[in-house]
This record gives sequence, C-alpha cells and structure tokens, in this order.
Amino acid sequence: FTSAVKDRAGKFEAADGGTIFLDEIGDMSLAAQAKVLRALQENLVQRVGADKDIKVNVRVVAATNKDLKKEIAEGRFREDLYHRLAVILIKVPALNERRDDIPLLIEHFTAKIAEEQGNIAKSFSPAAIKLLQEYDWTGNIRELRNVVERLIILGGTEISENDVKLFASK
Repeated sequence: FTSAVKDRAGKFEAADGGTIFLDEIGDMSLAAQAKVLRALQENLVQRVGADKDIKVNVRVVAATNKDLKKEIAEGRFREDLYHRLAVILIKVPALNERRDDIPLLIEHFTAKIAEEQGNIAKSFSPAAIKLLQEYDWTGNIRELRNVVERLIILGGTEISENDVKLFASK
C-alpha cells in the first residue's frame, strides 16, 4: 500500500454501508489503482499493518479532471478500474461553458465567506459581475471562489469593476 491507498483502505472500512468519495482518481499511481480495483471487485480491504481482510459494502463516487480514456490509451490509468467506476458518468462542464451561473455562484460564495468570517456580505456591482463573467476560468469553481474571497478581502464595500481589474487578474 502507498500512503494514499493506506488512507483509502481505512476510509473504505469506515464507509461500510455508506458512500466513499475518491477525489482526483486520475492522479493515482498504477499500483494504487490495482489496490482500489481489488477492493471494489472483492469488497475487501485491509487495515494498515494487518493481514486480515475486512469485508465492506460501499458505494463509490470518484472524480477527476483528467480525460481517463486518454490516460488509459497512454498507459497511466487501468482500463478495468475505469469500467468498474464508470457505472454512471456525470460530466460537469467547465465554468467557461456556463458563464450564466457565475452571478449565482458569486452570490453563494459571498454569503458563505461572510458567514465563515463573521462579516456582513459585500455586494458586487453589475459591472464587476459582468467582468467576472468574461474572465477565463481555467481553475473553474475553486478559482472563482478564491477570486471572490480575494475581492471581498481587498475590495471596497461594494466590489467594483476597478476592484476586479486590480485584484482578480492572474
């Protein structure tokens, strides 16, 4: 077991009867993929340092930002693991493909950040929102959230177009 797989084995056991989320499965080593495949096929895991198998029953949700078919073709992802995981595929379009969602996401992140920081939520001017809708979001939702947080910290009482130009650029 690599340390990542050791951690996952414990999570498989802890999730017995529930759901386990495997994030960035496309970044897992081939050896780790083999261990996860075994766990999925046989519903068996081992605790770190143990020699006894533990039977588990879990539903698995996995995510990646990689094209797994390309990874398979290039020998970096196991095809058998792909088919084991690909029961229901959900493609989440990139933020650049759903720019109309940006105002609602800004509103959501602004409220969440205000709650986390114990502050009153700031507002974004229509011009600031429009500029953010035109931005190239290579980092998708995570990048948008970080930019919104930066704008809230560094911007004025109402986040303006000028604030976006000053603090949201790469």
